[in-house]
Amino acid sequence: MPRPIDPAPGEGRLPRFTRAERWVHRCTATLMMVCIATAACLYLPELAVLVGRRRLVVLVHEWSGLLLPVPLLLGLLSRALRRDLGRLNRFLPYDRAWLAAALRRRRRGRRAGKFNAGQKLFAGWIAGAVLVMLGTGLLMWFTHLTSIGWRTGATFVHDWLALAIGVVVAGHLYMAFGDPEARLGMRTGWVERHWAVREHPEWEPTEAEGDRT
Repeated sequence: MPRPIDPAPGEGRLPRFTRAERWVHRCTATLMMVCIATAACLYLPELAVLVGRRRLVVLVHEWSGLLLPVPLLLGLLSRALRRDLGRLNRFLPYDRAWLAAALRRRRRGRRAGKFNAGQKLFAGWIAGAVLVMLGTGLLMWFTHLTSIGWRTGATFVHDWLALAIGVVVAGHLYMAFGDPEARLGMRTGWVERHWAVREHPEWEPTEAEGDRT
């Protein structure tokens, strides 16, 4: 079992995210928000009239969507990121208890490792959604490669999944704004020990997480 590390001297803090992980999150979040904003400008007449320059908006939307997986792919060079992806991909017994407690709006019983069950579900869902959006977007972009039936289906899936992504991302932002310590961890890489013990009691930080690169 990995040896828990001590908090930062005199501060009672624990390292949560390395610099590489924070940059992957920031770049991915920026590209995602550009995709959502440009999609809104393309589909909402009021915004389309206000912004104008539709061709430029389309171009920005297409390229931001294509680039969306790139930060994560580059981030795989980071051992810390690969370790956290493994954590996100494991659904453990206490995660099911966390979900049950969350559905009943109870604070008791919400035991979590470094990531809680809600964060794991969000990460898995958004990863799958991005792949579907990328695939349907390519079908819509390269119109000469597929039939009209394929393009119609791709457009339907792309549009409705985009709406779902907007709703889910809004929920993610709502939860983040409700937890200043979680935002601090993503911004600086450090969190208070008392917060970690309260919100993520099954998390055992290791020496490797103290690597700030």
